Amino acid sequence: MPRAHRPSAEFPAHLEALYREFPFARSFADDPVSCLRPLAPEPRKAEVGGVFLSTLAVGQTATIRGAFARLTERAGGDLASAVQRATRGNHARLLMPFRHRWIRGDQMGYLALRLASLYRSYPTLEALFLEGLDRGGFAHGLDALARGLRGGAGDPPAPRGYVALFPTPLAAPRSACKRLTLYVRWMVRPRFPDLGLWTRVPAGDLRVPLDQHVYWIAYHLGLTGRRSRSWAAVEEVTEALRRIDPLDPTRYDFVLCHTGISGDCPKHRDLAVCGPCSVRPDCRLWRGRVAA
Repeated sequence: MPRAHRPSAEFPAHLEALYREFPFARSFADDPVSCLRPLAPEPRKAEVGGVFLSTLAVGQTATIRGAFARLTERAGGDLASAVQRATRGNHARLLMPFRHRWIRGDQMGYLALRLASLYRSYPTLEALFLEGLDRGGFAHGLDALARGLRGGAGDPPAPRGYVALFPTPLAAPRSACKRLTLYVRWMVRPRFPDLGLWTRVPAGDLRVPLDQHVYWIAYHLGLTGRRSRSWAAVEEVTEALRRIDPLDPTRYDFVLCHTGISGDCPKHRDLAVCGPCSVRPDCRLWRGRVAA
């Protein structure tokens, strides 16, 4: 049986160097969170906008940002106002005929209706998340948020495919729940590029939003041995990063993600690109190989 790949003893220093040297300004403009930060002075607008934006976080970053702009335009420039206008009678038509990949306007209208309902019961979505967090930890917080956004008995029937937009880590197939985990990171982390609007959730409790770029790099750095993007892989990667920064393990997420998105990690051995990379000595593609 081949020996499991593990990061080197010098990996924490290598990762810190990658973080320190990373061109945040370049990647921030390309990241969906750049759409959200202008809303930060108005927490309700940012919280609502973040739910829609994270739900649309499928595909290339430029496409996601474009989809969010189109959806906001369809809502009259203010998604929070669309939530206030959502009723049982108009929700299916509220954001039609929007479409982004497999996500449709009737689903987004139903999301507006669900948010309107949740805000009648909770002052913020943080309060809903905390109900689960206090009951059993981060996964339970995400489960409470997902179930609240899905709706349930007594609500109008959800549009086709809507419930699948909000998976929970507590139910099979124990999805990585990348989009909701990303949303919570945006809301909780008080440091750039995140908004830090939720102040009662400790940043140390966050989990890494495991998109395909972060997973590929994490696997090749030995942060997880899982061969798929599951919730178990999320926990493994987060725990590996928590050993480096217990108070803020997800601060590395943006850097790892955009190292993949930008092409700084070509995902194959290419000395011209990989040579200057701070974590190259830890990568399974390069371990034991001479960079010459």
